[in-house]
Amino acid sequence: MDGYKKSNLTTLCYLERDDKYLMMHRVKKEHDINHDKWVGVGGHFEPNESPEECLLREVKEETGVTLERFRLRGIITFESDAWQTEYMFLYTADRWRGNFIGRDDCREGTLAWVEKALVPELPIWEGDKIFFKLMEKQNRPVFSLKLRYVGDKLVEKVLDGKALS
Repeated sequence: MDGYKKSNLTTLCYLERDDKYLMMHRVKKEHDINHDKWVGVGGHFEPNESPEECLLREVKEETGVTLERFRLRGIITFESDAWQTEYMFLYTADRWRGNFIGRDDCREGTLAWVEKALVPELPIWEGDKIFFKLMEKQNRPVFSLKLRYVGDKLVEKVLDGKALS
């Protein structure tokens, strides 16, 4: 893809099982904005992909499984002084088929099932703590969350158009 610039549209998915999330410890790529952080699985859109096509492709590439049931939970706008604005479609999934790759076989990081209650204790982005709380509310409709960072510091958070304190 000559001249292809990485999209600022992304997906992120947290697979759920036994009150745990499948998470990735991002330790393998150099110059990774998420280096040493724990995140879900996902990545950047390829040309002409829908959010669902990106989600299914990225989850398959990073875990080896094919999602059979997933749900859009939120759309998150990340603004920063250090990188281009990113728009992320956040999903959870609770049904899939196939076999998971080995926990160390993912090219992006190490995969592990983490108890939901322990996630806030991991090195995660400050703004991620907000959307994890929102995802705990199973009946909550899709939310829109804007997170603005200066460096690694979260300086603004807006939920469904209203500033959060």
